[in-house]
Amino acid sequence: MFQTSSWKRRALASALSIVALSVALSAQALAAGKTITAVMHSDLRVIDPIMTTAYITRDHGYMVYDTLLATDSNFKIQPQMADWKVSDDKLTYTFTLRDGLKWHDGTPVTAEDCVASLQRWGKVDGMGQKLLDFTESLTATDAKTITLKLKEPYGLVLDAIGKPSSRVPFMMPKRLAETPPDKPIPEQIGSGPFKFVQAEFQPGVKAVYEKFKDYVPRKEPANWTSGGKVVKVDRVEWITMPDAQTAMNALQSGDIDFMENTQLDMLPVLEANKELKLEVLNKFGYQTLGRMNFLYPPFDNVKVRRAAFLAMKQKDVLDALVGNPKYYKICGAIFGCDTPLETDVGAETLVKGNGMAEAKKLLAESGYDGTPVVIMAPGDVTTLKAQPIVAAQLLREAGFKVDLQATDWQTVVTRRASQKPPKEGGWNMFFTNWVAADIANPIVNASVSGRGKNGGWFGWAEDAKIEELRDKFARSSSLDEQKKLAAEIQKQAYDQVIYIPLGQYVGPSAWRKSLTGVLDGPATPIFWNIDKTE
Repeated sequence: MFQTSSWKRRALASALSIVALSVALSAQALAAGKTITAVMHSDLRVIDPIMTTAYITRDHGYMVYDTLLATDSNFKIQPQMADWKVSDDKLTYTFTLRDGLKWHDGTPVTAEDCVASLQRWGKVDGMGQKLLDFTESLTATDAKTITLKLKEPYGLVLDAIGKPSSRVPFMMPKRLAETPPDKPIPEQIGSGPFKFVQAEFQPGVKAVYEKFKDYVPRKEPANWTSGGKVVKVDRVEWITMPDAQTAMNALQSGDIDFMENTQLDMLPVLEANKELKLEVLNKFGYQTLGRMNFLYPPFDNVKVRRAAFLAMKQKDVLDALVGNPKYYKICGAIFGCDTPLETDVGAETLVKGNGMAEAKKLLAESGYDGTPVVIMAPGDVTTLKAQPIVAAQLLREAGFKVDLQATDWQTVVTRRASQKPPKEGGWNMFFTNWVAADIANPIVNASVSGRGKNGGWFGWAEDAKIEELRDKFARSSSLDEQKKLAAEIQKQAYDQVIYIPLGQYVGPSAWRKSLTGVLDGPATPIFWNIDKTE
């Protein structure tokens, strides 16, 4: 009886919310013109795309900001805001801004703006840091010309500036780009295809973007993050719906147009609806992973980290996260399976799930004193719910005490940047996902950085050997040598438990067939090129 009445209450609440949403969105649509309403994978609170690697903030960045270069579906770097030339000695790169570039406040984009933007990005992004390590000078030669001079030839210059995913080197006005990268920029002024509507922003609830009418797109067809960013609607609204069932109901009834993350157990219902289209937009998928905090007990002890690593089982995580093996792959390759740098070095217990006995033994030998492991467990994102719960269960089985703290993803995004002790609001472990483009080599993969507090990724792993190997990789031009170095880095990363890859997966997005022109790629969804028929 209790279950039945509880179900009725939930169903009634869901129905009422859909009715209220329908009325509100219909009124807004009449006032705003052609509007796309989307439910993204997470709500949006952090809106500075250089402060965080969170994908919802990256997605926001692509709406508001533009990039000097971009990546097409052949993994080739293309001009976006700028074209380039390279000197014969490979030491000087000259970038020339194209005509018609304006900031949303009406002022022209200048080379000085772009230099300041590259410098801010380069302080915190893994590829940007490595690029600046090789840079002798980065200057604005004139209003439209950026000159980059290297200390020695470096083959990843264009790949770094044209990288498609977090952190993306978005261009912003100099006055904003001069903000320290650990401080949020005070306003959202870009030169991208959409303008951010600050007056309608409700953090965690709603974000609104309007077409930037002065944006001049490139003439080439849109292709991944490259080509012409032609906006065909007047407005895009991101609406937060933490409950997947409510979002699915809204999609089927036509109250929203687009749903980024679908729950796989709901796919048969969506597939049966002839008004909907389902497609995997990021066909290269995601790597899901666990990250520890190296600054505080218990994970400042490598033996304790190893015990936790040995306790993990990829299949348990993927079964809970995805369920259907059609959409996941057990994979111990830090730089991704089915890539040139794939290797299984050090991954046996993860992929076979046979390390629990050794985990218990090593934990007993490690001196672990029962310090609780504080794990942040977001409950509002379908692709991040399962990992902390499964990991907590496995850690407890190995002998750890675990403090699993329920929260939401945007709180994790904010809190993981804190270096405070766990007892003062810090943390010991969190879980996230990287798109394949963000893990494909040791330079782009922020999780293997060994820079510690000096520009390292959240968790602040410090490892001089990994940094030495990454530096050698950056200088290498031979694929065979790069494969060897990648295997060495993977071995060291697993030995020191720099992070724990927990497998790969893909997932479909769903949208109403009234939308056309939805683009695929490694940094989706993006909302230019999409049209909507009423």
